[in-house]
Amino acid sequence: MNALEFSGVTKRFGERTALRRVSFTLPEGSSLGLIGPNGAGKTTALRLLLGFTTPTEGSVLLAGKSPSDPDSRVGIAYLPESLKLPERLTVRRLLQLHGTLAGLSGAELEREVDESLELTGIGDRARDRIGGLSKGLTQRVGFAQAFLGKPRLMFLDEPTSGLDPIGVREARDWIGLARDRGCSVLMSSHILSEVERVCDRIAIMNRGEIVASGDLSEIVQPGETLEDAFVRVVRGS
Repeated sequence: MNALEFSGVTKRFGERTALRRVSFTLPEGSSLGLIGPNGAGKTTALRLLLGFTTPTEGSVLLAGKSPSDPDSRVGIAYLPESLKLPERLTVRRLLQLHGTLAGLSGAELEREVDESLELTGIGDRARDRIGGLSKGLTQRVGFAQAFLGKPRLMFLDEPTSGLDPIGVREARDWIGLARDRGCSVLMSSHILSEVERVCDRIAIMNRGEIVASGDLSEIVQPGETLEDAFVRVVRGS
């Protein structure tokens, strides 16, 4: 079964067409890198998947359900590019609240909060207020909350934004851990070297259309990096 399906999706905003007949899938337990130049339509695709807007034509499904169905959102984690968290809350309190929303309670909630704090290396900042954290530490909090409830599907939009080189490498390990747990991952990023290391499937967008998609080995030719393939495909489209 597919974790998500985009089928012939067109999205118009007035006279502007943001997506044109876009189709791609994400099989359960796999990871998809959704990449493209600025203005390609990636953000619109994510907004459709999250149920923030609806298609003009075509269909979007999450595990066979429409994003407008509240049940489709159970077990979904989302880490946006511009992460805005309540600045007056402490890190632990934020994670407790988020864990409650993910259906956790009691000892299970506290155990998962502790595990997420340890995993993301911010256990010593649990009592700090969000507003006093650096951007990199705030991004770690975002990863910590994304892991609560052991999600089945994770949307990551520029997930390494603000992280130092050690944090970037650790984030790669966190995403790998999510996949090992059976979580399907959709990742959008301009850091193509990280997409290449994390994702086994690629969909390249340009001007609102999918111009190439498939397994990483099908997109990247011998002797190329993903960046090389991206430039070749986008210029050719």
